[in-house]
Amino acid sequence: MKDVLIVGQGICGTFLSWYLEQAGRTFVVIDEERPHTASRAAAGLINPVTGRRIVKTWMIDELLDFAQKAYGEMAPDCMRRVDLIDFFPTAQMRLAFLDRLKDDPQYIQLAADDHAWDSSFHYELGFGTIAPCYLVDLPKLLPTARRRMLDQRTLREEYFDQQALTIRPDSIQYKDITARMVIFCDGIASFSNPYFSRLPFAPNKGEALILDIPQLDQQTAVFKKGITLAPWKDGLYWVGSSYEWSFSDTNPTNTFRERTEAALKNWIKLPLQVIDHFASVRPATLERRPFVGFHPLHPAVGILNGMGTKGCSLAPYFAHQLVEHMVRGKAIQPNVDVKRFAKILSR
Repeated sequence: MKDVLIVGQGICGTFLSWYLEQAGRTFVVIDEERPHTASRAAAGLINPVTGRRIVKTWMIDELLDFAQKAYGEMAPDCMRRVDLIDFFPTAQMRLAFLDRLKDDPQYIQLAADDHAWDSSFHYELGFGTIAPCYLVDLPKLLPTARRRMLDQRTLREEYFDQQALTIRPDSIQYKDITARMVIFCDGIASFSNPYFSRLPFAPNKGEALILDIPQLDQQTAVFKKGITLAPWKDGLYWVGSSYEWSFSDTNPTNTFRERTEAALKNWIKLPLQVIDHFASVRPATLERRPFVGFHPLHPAVGILNGMGTKGCSLAPYFAHQLVEHMVRGKAIQPNVDVKRFAKILSR
């Protein structure tokens, strides 16, 4: 018998398996290989401030410290510190940045030289710098972790068939796998999960382009002017992303590509070429808080999901917290514990 069956090998499933291994627990991961899941399509940026009001990201002080430790231990060559160069797209955004600088200067500063990026970008209203930010190399981290699991025979590359899962009071059975519990880290698939479909998910679709910008040899900065431009694998750049709350399918759209290419033309002075265009659906939540913990009626059924756009910072932290709960009985943070939805999950 295994201790845990994990469904999904995105950023949540990867860190959950890592912390289970560190705790000496046995596990099997079920994951069907797909190229553009939310984890695989993300830029991998950890940003300490967010939004038009330039507010600190939820829990960021604790999350930044934990992320440095987590990636340093699991994948030290897959995370690097970067500055975010925030070009002000409007006068209002510049004023919001200056107001925040007066009230709370942590993580932000105004540019010392407004002309520092004149040779590469068009910008009329100056820029600020957000630091420290971190960039996680997801195109390297996730396949590396996958190969390691395959070598250890802890990963099965197959579609997870919900109909083949049997839940007992103190164990689960999935085909030939018997485990003490199952934990769903399967992103948007949890929207239709019979145990967790009642949770207030708020899926949103994001699209991104991959660019070749040969003359922009800059791997220590991320750039933003309404859209975000971040270093990607193989010397390429990721640009995006959209946030669509109403969508009919998960495919890339000509509308996004045309709008983004027009914005890039007005922003970047250097020659560029679009190499790829993809879309994915993020497992976001109405409360913008993750779903972590175990079903109130089925203690052998757990979930680690709902990280939204903050997966690279939230997933390591709450994967560790979930394992600490399983192994040592430590409490799960109340505002992420799925027990806060015990009423609707018990219907």
